[in-house]
Amino acid sequence: MNAPVAPKSARVDGRRQRSERTRQAIMDAYIALLRERPQIPTAAQIAVRAGVSTRSIFERFDDLQTLSLATVDYAFAIGESQVVARNVDGDRQTRLRSHVETRARTCEQWLPLWRVVVNNASRLDELDVRIRIVREVVSRRIELMYAPELGSVDADKRRDLLVALEILTDFESWGRMREVNGLSFEEACRVWVDTIDRLLPATPRDGHGS
Repeated sequence: MNAPVAPKSARVDGRRQRSERTRQAIMDAYIALLRERPQIPTAAQIAVRAGVSTRSIFERFDDLQTLSLATVDYAFAIGESQVVARNVDGDRQTRLRSHVETRARTCEQWLPLWRVVVNNASRLDELDVRIRIVREVVSRRIELMYAPELGSVDADKRRDLLVALEILTDFESWGRMREVNGLSFEEACRVWVDTIDRLLPATPRDGHGS
């Protein structure tokens, strides 16, 4: 007696799931290689790391530029899921620590990819767009976490503070503390907390505690 044959729709869904897993494995391999060496890897290197053929890569991505953009978007989505805002209603020191620790973990994990994106932005307009989006997200998080303090100053001062805080907590700022100055994760976090605390205006008395 012949074995039952799976419906065509189930077979198609199964192929799609396998293809999506392969696609994800390729992007994971790309990111892993960047963490080892901050240069765009070759298709052959990615294929070996992902355990697939080079042909499999180009069946899913038109070229390495398409793969690079897809990987950036994939990493951005993962990063977004990891940086849920916490302690937004906490007192000043609680918000400071929460914001800094979340931002530090993001920088620690994604600095290698960020460097490649920035270094190649001049060659690919789509990367420049993604850089601006990431920086806007960082600024919005700063506004959210320090709303009481930023809301206590005029528009010009608020703008200046947002610019300064976004620059302070940039990926490369984190990289210099960790790599150039040899600070531990905790020491680098402390530098950010202390500096942000000095930059921010006093917390309003009718807002969160100072």
